[in-house]
Amino acid sequence: MEPGNETQILEFHLLGFSEETELQPFLFGLFLSMYLVTIIGNLLIILATISDSHLHTPMYFFLSNLSFADTCLSSITVPKILVNIQTQRKVISYAGCLTQMFFFLLFAALEDFLLTVMAYDRYMAICHPLHYTVTMNPRLCVLLVLGSWIISVLYALLQNLLVFQLSFCAPFEIPHFFCELNQMVQLACSDTFLDDMVMYIVAGLLGGGPFIGIIFSYSKIVSSIHVISSALGKYKAFSTCASHLTVVSLFYCTSVGVYTSSFAMHSAHASAPASVMYSVLIPMFNPFIYSLRNKDIKRALKKFLTVKP
Repeated sequence: MEPGNETQILEFHLLGFSEETELQPFLFGLFLSMYLVTIIGNLLIILATISDSHLHTPMYFFLSNLSFADTCLSSITVPKILVNIQTQRKVISYAGCLTQMFFFLLFAALEDFLLTVMAYDRYMAICHPLHYTVTMNPRLCVLLVLGSWIISVLYALLQNLLVFQLSFCAPFEIPHFFCELNQMVQLACSDTFLDDMVMYIVAGLLGGGPFIGIIFSYSKIVSSIHVISSALGKYKAFSTCASHLTVVSLFYCTSVGVYTSSFAMHSAHASAPASVMYSVLIPMFNPFIYSLRNKDIKRALKKFLTVKP
């Protein structure tokens, strides 16, 4: 709502999950468990990559940044869910809603760009191994991460400014568990043509662009692996990409599934459970995906967690 309007929005009501009283303790325990696993898992990845000098490489530098983005992405929504369940007062202030939406868009976009940067890193490592060390130097790695941050901040800021111009009519109820951009635009009672156009165009550019980059990188990687003569060589080359490819598949499949399900079922509530996948479960799964089959991460974690006498 614009500041000059007489009826000012004080808070929104979040209606994302079941109102049944008997389910609230289960939901609280479930989200608290997932959040703790997410925080501990991603922090261990970050600390392991920092403490072990063998992991001071571009691949693990990007991985630690991805873990940081996962931690922040989960922290934006889950603590608020826990507070709302515990207090039985599922509300969020107007300023809090815009702040939550800004940081969610920021870290969701940042994760998308980091996955693309990681795909480029794997492309250079497999397709141009002789030039890898020179090309993927510390300066370029920092610039790639910094560029991802800048674009993500500008994207989130643009969307927030457009939503800030909208007017909302009572009841101020969001059929979601957090202030999701699409739900906020649908809730507005003023003209949303500009918001819709910008939302879909920018989402297409920032979502489609990185996705095309990832597909291009992996098409080149597959071609390079195909010409390797030995089966062991092919396995080693593919194994360096398997974790990243799994995370990319989960991220894009769940993100697309959220919007597909909401449009197909013609229900705003349909996207709430699906959103749990990419906003809560994926940040929790990523540390396991990257550590279970990665001997370097396992060794670094074991070294970090070993208590020296």
